[in-house]
Amino acid sequence: MVLPCYNEEEVLPETSRRLSEKIRGMISDGTIAENSRILFVDDGSRDTTWQLISALCKDDPLFQGVRLAANRGHQNALLAGLMVASGICDMAISMDADLQDDIGVIDAMVEKYTAGADIVYGVRSDRKTDSFFKRTTARSFYKLMHGMGAETVYDHADFRLMSQRALKALAQYGEVNLFLRGIVPMLGFETQIVEYSRAKRFAGESKYPLRKMLSFALEGITSLSVKPIRMITGLGFGIFMVSIVVLIYSLVRYFTGHTIPGWTTTVLSVWAIGGLMMISLGVIGEYIGKIYLESKARPRYLIEEYLGDDTEVDLIDRKGMS
Repeated sequence: MVLPCYNEEEVLPETSRRLSEKIRGMISDGTIAENSRILFVDDGSRDTTWQLISALCKDDPLFQGVRLAANRGHQNALLAGLMVASGICDMAISMDADLQDDIGVIDAMVEKYTAGADIVYGVRSDRKTDSFFKRTTARSFYKLMHGMGAETVYDHADFRLMSQRALKALAQYGEVNLFLRGIVPMLGFETQIVEYSRAKRFAGESKYPLRKMLSFALEGITSLSVKPIRMITGLGFGIFMVSIVVLIYSLVRYFTGHTIPGWTTTVLSVWAIGGLMMISLGVIGEYIGKIYLESKARPRYLIEEYLGDDTEVDLIDRKGMS
């Protein structure tokens, strides 16, 4: 189990208790191996999250901990945990530390893995626990991603099972601008889906307010698709054709002696085209910025400390440095 954590001191005691009971129950049933582990990844938390993880690892060998040297964001923290797990597991299940995802369907995920699936997605069967605003924006996000050509699984976040083979394949994707929900479907291995109902957060606050949700959506679109740039190109051609029509119309009006001042039309045209140019430059600049970040080949994360079994792990994500 891989769980990225950022300022999760309020949920960790209950999360660790529930997961411990679940994993030990599956071990007793013979569903998973006795050396199965729960790996918490501290993404540079500013509260006592790492102290709690350290205490869990000290008191119970079921738990492992990874501490990143700095806050690198949810996707990088999740990737760090998956890459550590890829060297010591046959399969890994990722989920958020707030346990809004239903741990009751983990058995079904393992069953589908045993039957041959390399990736098993946890997909929400409904959105009853979401507010109207969040439900509407989330559905719009998935439709927008699909419209932009990004292959994602509808109503799936980061609750998924991945085999070691799938994890090794994921390690080959070295981009700095991570959007795992779009990258994982690119792997192409056999996939299955398990549906579940998402619960309300039992403690703490959501780490994805509206600002971060919008930023995450923009990251996903620009990381996986070039359609926004192609749309600008198409829009440019469209405006060019309209300008030709306007030119012909103006010439006809001029030669027939029906010219009018047209101040309002001119002002509106200047503002409309100026706004369009600024938006276009912004979209192009977003892509150029991503190229700039990718060209630096900086490591996506640095592991400051690893608490676990006597297994060596690479403390630096060297994919971007090769």
